[in-house]
Amino acid sequence: MTEIEKPYHHGQLRRALLEAAERTVRERGVDDLSLRELARQTGVSHGAPRRHFADRQALLDALAEYGFERLGSDLRAAVEQAGEDFIARLRAAAAAYVRFAIEDSALLELMFAGKHRSGAATLQEAAERGFSVILKLIEQGQAEGLVEAGDPERVGLILFATVQGVAALVIAGIVEPEQLDGLLADSIEHFLRGSRVPA
Repeated sequence: MTEIEKPYHHGQLRRALLEAAERTVRERGVDDLSLRELARQTGVSHGAPRRHFADRQALLDALAEYGFERLGSDLRAAVEQAGEDFIARLRAAAAAYVRFAIEDSALLELMFAGKHRSGAATLQEAAERGFSVILKLIEQGQAEGLVEAGDPERVGLILFATVQGVAALVIAGIVEPEQLDGLLADSIEHFLRGSRVPA
């Protein structure tokens, strides 16, 4: 199929390429990702992807940014659906993060590696936007006296270490998928117990 047979508007092609890239990374890993292969998958000419991504690194950076956007969207949706209760919101956000981390572990690795690269200011900003949901959640818990006072980023880092650890255990096959819900619930309870403000 040629580019003429499958036309895209400018923004639509970029999104289609990123969605195809995300599928490739999920199914086969980052090493199999190429602009030529993405062109084939989306049914456009070999040169079409270069209108949006100058080279493979530009594609990887855009994919990492796209990943942070999707993660932030998943976290926001989970928190909003959980209602106003802090603990329900915390559990929902933790479950959403762990689900993302397990289903898209290669993408998540790319996201974190990319944001620490020199000159990756755009990616760092995307990461901050994505994780702002967690920071606001920590601030809610602090305001309600359910989470220790202090720098919300530091408290959020402890929460992140907790849920990332749970995801890593499942990805490594140390914990079976059917054990995930119970382990995550226990982990959140331990986090809350450790963060609880003394009476």
